[in-house]
Amino acid sequence: MNNIETILDYHQRTKHHPKRYAASLGYMDWATQPDPFRHYAGSKVIQLPLTFENTTPSYNSVMQRENLTTSPLSLTTISQLLQLSLGIAAWKCMGSDCWALRCNASSGNLQPTEATLILPPVEGISQKSVIAHYNVKSHALEILCEFETDYWKHLKTEHFFVALSSITWREMWKYGERCFRYVNLDLGHALKALKVSAETLGFMHAKVENLPLAKLEQLIGLDQQSRYHESEPEIAQVLLQVGIETHTDIELSQLLNDLPTQYNGIANLLSPSHHPWEAVTLATKAVQVDTQMLPKRDHNVEPFTRLASDKEIKEVILKRRSAQAMDFGRTQISKASFIQLLQSVHQPVDTLRQRVHFALFVHDVEELEPGLYFYVRDKDQKNTLKSLMRKDFLWESISENLYLLERGDLRPQAKFISCSQDIAADGAFSLGMITEFKAPIVSYGAHEYKELYWECGEIGQQLYLEATALDLSATGIGCYLDDVMHRMLGLEDEAYQSMYHFTIGRSIIDTRVQMRDAYER
Repeated sequence: MNNIETILDYHQRTKHHPKRYAASLGYMDWATQPDPFRHYAGSKVIQLPLTFENTTPSYNSVMQRENLTTSPLSLTTISQLLQLSLGIAAWKCMGSDCWALRCNASSGNLQPTEATLILPPVEGISQKSVIAHYNVKSHALEILCEFETDYWKHLKTEHFFVALSSITWREMWKYGERCFRYVNLDLGHALKALKVSAETLGFMHAKVENLPLAKLEQLIGLDQQSRYHESEPEIAQVLLQVGIETHTDIELSQLLNDLPTQYNGIANLLSPSHHPWEAVTLATKAVQVDTQMLPKRDHNVEPFTRLASDKEIKEVILKRRSAQAMDFGRTQISKASFIQLLQSVHQPVDTLRQRVHFALFVHDVEELEPGLYFYVRDKDQKNTLKSLMRKDFLWESISENLYLLERGDLRPQAKFISCSQDIAADGAFSLGMITEFKAPIVSYGAHEYKELYWECGEIGQQLYLEATALDLSATGIGCYLDDVMHRMLGLEDEAYQSMYHFTIGRSIIDTRVQMRDAYER
């Protein structure tokens, strides 16, 4: 099979069904649970200053990109960027067992995403350019190499780079064959978390689209295989440019030519033994090819008026949680909150991609009848979606881009589709992200499979933040019955697929769990 056939086959074979879930061990092998924290033994460590006390703009001003002040590139701004995106928000403890909650959401809290920074000389870090890994647990930079380069000297404005990579084994340990879906959802969560944190500092950001993945591996040292365990490969994913301005035609050849051939530090072993899944290995290889550049397209999205709030954005970021259970006795939310949640993700993830729509199970939203709704993020796709979905749907317009398809109490269906999880029925609403699927992959290559999940993950991270800002709770749902959802909508082929589920309401607080500070202050 070619790469496209391989990835389409992977998606089909990893679907959950009512009587058969995707292949996994079927139990939790606690003896091999992966270490959620990467570190590099033998590397130089630069401790980052904690930025909890730093004043940040209001959540609304960041989301509206209004009245933001650009910060200078410094040790402190780099620290805040990382702390409020990929850092630890708090520790949860039950008895002697503790686990970290991070600012970026992750499936099963397994955190497969790692970050590596490419920095110019920065006071307090190095007088040279550096490649540095972000050690989340200790909130520190591990210097993998220091080197001289003229790359930065010819730039009109300051910028630097954050590279994201993924350790598939962390998700594979629990989820088996389906793990590759979650790895890429989590990459999207992390990518959005970084973008929001950058905007908090007044920084621009842009994905570097024209860097081949082999060059990205070279840049962050993943091509030096002797520094990693062969059973725990780390794959290069995306390079994000961050700074006062960003440049679409960026050329990194000089930077790459000036890199040393060998980096410092040996990656820690995450588990004593491993269980391989061939389907994941094949899918990983299929998508580690360079994507074609997508054609540019304008998305004109009108600004909307947000509900009044004086919350600082750091408060929202640090309080974001994945709800474990929803309070079915307190389900109703206002229509204004519901509409704001939808509008907050109507803005395209970037100027090229807007391929995800919402099928909504509305349970208890003020002024809305319970039922099945559909939110079209790209109105140009409405007629196509309508032609592919059930002919008896109403498509009754409720507000801009929001349509009522079918009236009725659909809590049982929402619960059943989400692998019989009560949380999908006990909130105000739940949704499935219905994603344009086969055409992007066939047109632009197997790599687009990852990017579709990244888009869903970015949307998910935004929904988490928006719910937190509205004093609501949210959780992503990766376990759902794919084709049951498709049949409910009348989708019969691979033109659109359900790729991520989500629910929002008010959570039940587990009083047995104690909260502890993220880092010692």
